[in-house]
Amino acid sequence: MDYLNKVLTTFLGLELDCSVGVYGEGGVAKGKGGFMNMFAKNFYGGNGIVGAQVPLGKGVALACQYQGKNEVCGTLYGDGATNQGQIFESFNVAALWKLPCIFICENNKYGMGTSVERVSGSTDYYKRGDYIPGLRMDGMDVLSMIEEATRFAADYCRSGKGPILMELQTYRYHGHSISDPGVSYRTREEIKEVCSKSDPITMQKDSMIGNNMASLEEIKDIIDAEIRKEIEEAAQFATSDPEPPLEDLCNHIFYNGAPLEVRGTNPWMKLKSIS
Repeated sequence: MDYLNKVLTTFLGLELDCSVGVYGEGGVAKGKGGFMNMFAKNFYGGNGIVGAQVPLGKGVALACQYQGKNEVCGTLYGDGATNQGQIFESFNVAALWKLPCIFICENNKYGMGTSVERVSGSTDYYKRGDYIPGLRMDGMDVLSMIEEATRFAADYCRSGKGPILMELQTYRYHGHSISDPGVSYRTREEIKEVCSKSDPITMQKDSMIGNNMASLEEIKDIIDAEIRKEIEEAAQFATSDPEPPLEDLCNHIFYNGAPLEVRGTNPWMKLKSIS
């Protein structure tokens, strides 16, 4: 996570603190929503509408251009959102105004539960920009994907040439959600094969050992131990963090104090639990 944060900070100016939970009172969303409500410095959250974050990201790119700070915006979406009209509208505006926007398609082959071949006439998503240049990367290769490709894309946008599109070919081992077993639309053998041949953590470990960047003992004794400790601490925090109190339910709805009185609604009314 430290390496990923370093790369994102270097090339995109993104700073994420992943050491806090989401759902509890002490989480980044103060217990009001899940991962789609995470916000941090230069990180503008997720979105509950498929693909709706793309035009928002294009707007952030416009702000980057307008403020003249030589910044870029990376806006991510999945293969399940690639056929949304708002994405092509965003491509058009970004190209017309030469906005510094990196459109990043995370193609894990299945969207929610349907293979890309069943929903897309063309699965060459990096070509979808038409008049926007695109590149396809192995999203399981940490160094080439995150460092080299991101560096190239960020430099391209900062040069004033406009947006660029990146398709990252990746894979998810589990279901799309807790209600998705993940094996009704693909086989266990397929998942096992990808895991055994293309796992990014395993490939990165083998690369580090092969290039004498670390020994197997160092990885086991230092890196693995530290990572396990970090995960255990995060899990403990997430499971023990209390839910927000009832009186906080209506906070953080408005930016600065109560608005004009609206008939039939008062977000600062005294709430009572009926459970």
